[in-house]
Formats: sequence, C-alpha cells, structure tokens
Amino acid sequence: MPTSMQAGDVLAERYRLDDLLAENGTGRFWRAHDLVLHRPVSVHLLDAGDERAEAMLEAARRTGPVINRRLLRVLDAEIADGRCYVVNEWGQGESLDILLTREGPLAPRRAAWLVGEVAESIAEAHASGLAHGCLAPENVLVDQHGQIRIIGFGVEAALRGLPPGRLNVDEVDLAGLLYSALTGKWAGVSESAVPPAPEVHGEVLRPRRVRAGIPRMLDALCDQVLNPQHAPGTEGSDFTAHRICEMLHDYVGDTTGTLPPVAALRPTPPPAQVQPAILPTTTVPVAGDEAGEADGTDDATGTDAGPAELTATHAVRTDPTATVVTAPVPAEERASGDGTDDAPADPPDEPPVDAPAEAAPTPVADLPTEAGMPVFHDDDEVDWLRARADKPAPPPPLADPQPKPLFAPDPPEGEPVRRPRPGSRAPGGDYWPWDSSQDSGRDSGRDSGVRPVGRDTGSWASGAWAEDRWGTGEGLEDTGDQVPGRTWIRLAMIVAICLLVGVAAVAAYQLGLRPPTPDSSSDDPTPSASPAAAEPTPFTDLAADDFDPQGTDGQQENPDTVPTVLDGDPATSWTTSTYEQNFGPAGLKTGVGLVIDLGGTRAVRQVRVTTEGGQTSLATYVTSEAPTGVAELTPVGTASGTGELTVDLAEPVSGQYVTVWLTLLPPVDGGFRGTISEVQVLG
Repeated sequence: MPTSMQAGDVLAERYRLDDLLAENGTGRFWRAHDLVLHRPVSVHLLDAGDERAEAMLEAARRTGPVINRRLLRVLDAEIADGRCYVVNEWGQGESLDILLTREGPLAPRRAAWLVGEVAESIAEAHASGLAHGCLAPENVLVDQHGQIRIIGFGVEAALRGLPPGRLNVDEVDLAGLLYSALTGKWAGVSESAVPPAPEVHGEVLRPRRVRAGIPRMLDALCDQVLNPQHAPGTEGSDFTAHRICEMLHDYVGDTTGTLPPVAALRPTPPPAQVQPAILPTTTVPVAGDEAGEADGTDDATGTDAGPAELTATHAVRTDPTATVVTAPVPAEERASGDGTDDAPADPPDEPPVDAPAEAAPTPVADLPTEAGMPVFHDDDEVDWLRARADKPAPPPPLADPQPKPLFAPDPPEGEPVRRPRPGSRAPGGDYWPWDSSQDSGRDSGRDSGVRPVGRDTGSWASGAWAEDRWGTGEGLEDTGDQVPGRTWIRLAMIVAICLLVGVAAVAAYQLGLRPPTPDSSSDDPTPSASPAAAEPTPFTDLAADDFDPQGTDGQQENPDTVPTVLDGDPATSWTTSTYEQNFGPAGLKTGVGLVIDLGGTRAVRQVRVTTEGGQTSLATYVTSEAPTGVAELTPVGTASGTGELTVDLAEPVSGQYVTVWLTLLPPVDGGFRGTISEVQVLG
C-alpha cells in the first residue's frame, strides 16, 4: 500500500523516497532520488487496485513522447509490487501560488509574459490532441533560472478522477492564470488554494474592477474567456490556446534590443609587437586582432585594402586601447610601393604631427546575439540581464581627514581662558548662574566675564531686561534674582488643569449625565420598543413548469415530476437530466431550472429551495412576464450549499413569475445531476 511506505524506503529497487509533498486520498506525491542515475525525481504513487491507477498510467503513456522544454518529462511508469507509480523529472523553483503569496500581483507585462510562455506549450500539446486538464497556479513553476516549467501534465487530472482531453478547460484555465497573476485571485475551472475571484450575479468580475492599472487588452481577454457571453461575435468565440498565446506575445512585444549591446572582451596582444596602421587618419584607435591587420584586411568590413589606401608606419602596441599618432606618406612613396605590406615601409622624414586631426568615424561592427534573462520593471519596461564585459572602475580614494589637536591651544598672555562671543554683552554685577569664577581665592563680586551664547534680544544671555528697550519710559525690574522658566511652568500647569476640566465635561456629557425632567416618573428613561417586522408567509395556489431555454431536446427537463416541488412532501422531488459536464464556462450550458407562477403580481420577500444530492448553487429571478432566457435578466439573489437554500431579499420585489435557475450541480455516478424536493415563495 502507498500509505505504508515511509521516507527512506526504496521503490522498485531504484527510487529512494525522501520527502512526502502532498496527499490525495490514497495517492501520495514524493520527492525521490534515482539510485541508478543519481538525480532527483518526483513520484506519483497509488495502490495498484485504485480505480485511478489505469487512468494515471494511460496519461503517462500519452504524455511520455511529448518533448517540450517547459514540460517536466515522464521518466518511468509501471505497476509493481502492488503499487502503481509514475516518475517525472524534478523541477526546482517556486510555484505561481507561492510567488503571488510572497510578492502579491505581478506587473501586467511580466504576467502576460509568464502566461504567454505557458500558453505556447499548451498550444503545442493541443495540436497533438493532448490536454493538461488541471492547469492551476500550483502546477506552474518558475525555476531558479527564471524559466517556466509546467507540472503534472495529464497525470494531475487523472489523479483527480477527471477525464482526459479537456481542451476547453485548459483554455479557461489559461485565462484564470492570467487573472490570478494580475489580481492574486483564481478564476479558472480547476481547483486551487489561491483565493477565488469575486463574482456578481454569477459572473466573474473584470480584472480592472479588482485591481486598478490593468491594461484594457488584458482585462478584455480575461473577461471574454471567463464570461463567454461578453465575447463579441457569435456564440463560442475562438479563444484557443494558440490565439491566447499570440495575443499575449503581441502585447509583450519584441523584448530584444532593450539595452545597448555590450562589447565582448578582446584578447590583449603581446607587448612590443610592430603592426602597421590601416586607417589613413592622423589619430586612430588601434582595434581588431593581429591577423586582420597583418594581411591588410579591414576589421569592420572584411575587405582587402588596396595599396593606395594603406599608410605605412611603425607602431609598438602594448595596449589594445592605445591611440597611435601617424603621419601620411608622400604620394611618391605610395606610388613606388608594391601594394603589399609584407615588409614595413621606411618611416617618413617628417616628424609626427603633434596636434591630432579630426578623427574619421570608426565603423561599428555588428555584435553577435547574446542570451540573457528578462528583467521586468514596475513601469512595464523590460531589460535583459547580461554579464559585464569589463570590470567597473574602482571608486576614487578617500581624502585624508584634517588632523585635529587633542587639546585646545593656550590663550595669549594676559587673555582669559574663556571669552564671550562677538555680539554678546556682559551686564555689570552678579549674573546667575555664572555668578563668579570657580577659581579659589577670587572675590565673588568680580565678574568672570563668561556669558552664554545670546543676541541682544532681551534674553537672559544678553542681559538687557533692565533697559527701556521700546522707549516707553518705564524701565523693567531687575530679574537677576529670578529663576528663568518658573513662569512658564505655572502657565503649563494652568493649561493642564483646563484640559482636565474640559475632558471631564465631555466625558460627563457622553455618559448622559443630564438633569431629570419633571415629567419623568423614574430616574432611568425606558426606551420605546420598535415594532418588529412581520415574518414572511408562504404563497399558495402556485404552479410550476420546467425551464431549459438552452436545451436541444424540445427544451424540456423532466416536466412530469415538476408538480412534486409544490406538493409539500419532501419524499417526492424533481431531478434534472444527467450531464457529463457541469454548468459554467467549461460546460455546454449555463444552467437549467424551474419557473413558479404566483397567479398574479405579488411582493416576494424570500424564496426557499430544498435540494438533495450534494453541493448545489442557484440564482433567483423575479419577472412580470414569463421568461424565455436568463442572459438579459438580473438575479435578485443567489445561494449555494446543501439541503435547504434560502434567498432573502433586502426589499420586496413585485412580479408574477419566480425563476429558480441551477448554476452548479452535485456529482453523481456518470456525471452531474441536480435534485429539488420543495420550493416555497414567501411574501
């Protein structure tokens, strides 16, 4: 049994089980080690008697021959020792759901590139008639090199008991992947641990209504695939995986050439090697390899230079980036040459030109294409990460700090150790707290001359409070004996007391302390009881009919058993037909239901529907005319669950016909089927 195997056990005498990654019923998903090839692998393990074993092996056989760089290949599949196992290539990286949890929604261009990579591989598989079947964010991996890998192709759907070849589910899940990468919410068909996308009236909200700043093209793509009724044109618009891939690649655009090419390193020639210069200019940068210069071949164009185009000179190359100063050769010497550069020409008699002439433009050679990893920025710009061709220049050296003396210099002879700063005045007499010098033996009446920093603004440091500064004739009293700041402390205490009184008054008002009124018979007022709203009562004399506007067999859905939903007997019920696919974007229909005729216009406040069989979802519509479809109608409420489902209306809605529209059916043997035993309409 797979449940009996533990970490450290060896499967099929080859695969050592290391870590248990996931469980699904009796199925196990392990990270293992191949003891033969010494590499990590992933193993899906089932009991040989499990009903999913044959489907898992068949899925592995179908996807084994598929060769795609983004798909984790199937390496082995077999039933041995009562166990069925499938061995896949191991992918090291981070899945999309973990990436969204850690970083949040991605930038639009990065999200489009990621989903476009997945769509390209899915389109190739669809062309071969194969489908993934369970394309959730957990199965999309971003490896350590930034590349996209797809996990569980075909096998994951078989483990969940899903049928193969669900191409339309892959297409909806591709739009769900783009939706989740843009908003962090999952809107696909397959199951995922990512929080579900919000819905209104049974439709998934557009990405722009969940997160601001999403481009209109990506918003429209998600909305038209997830809500097919919003797609332009006829029903069943062609949103295949190939078309989704092309649309995303068109949006991302060409990501090459976003950075200027980085020049490759050139080999440094040996020192003291004589080479002839080939450009007829007075100042040229020495470039190219020695072989190209020795045979008179132009580095940029690759053409042979004629005799008249060569300038003979001697140059010693010790640095490939050095600048060589040359002088033109007279025409007579050029005419007498043999047109080859096997031997260096004699140096000219004229001295080299000191002032360099205007250099001719250096031809730019095309550099080879370099591979790199795309780097996405928040402003949707794309760069490419490349290795630097040359080392960066070292930072400039730091300047030496100025030396500072350890002690202050001694004052000149006859000067005090501390002197007042320029602009300050020292008042006569004692001054607190600098009343006198601290030196022993000095008279307390002698001023030390030391004053705090202050300007002549009437502060304590300026000593000018006793003057008539404003010309009023009223001199101020001497404040030499007063402690500065005491008045401010008193003022602060008064302000604090006022604040406490104000806070107490506000608290008393909030607690409702007010004088009693003469009419009151007791100290505490008695609140008046508000009349309770009347409970809704069920309507009688109702009639019901089946409602299948999208059906192809006469638009009938078991009409013989419809009256049982109004007979008050829970033992009798009405059932839908059995469908191979559930309702929704991936199904053939959006739903079926019942139409309840109230016999006249009535105010509906509540609808109760008793269901059987499992998880069921429904929407309720109230109309004045008998409906012919629900595409143009707005539901008054929705409900989902098991047993009795209640739809409460905030305000009564008047109408004659109440439509109960089933949007999700519980699974049964062979497909999906819904069951309703009772329907009550209350008002």
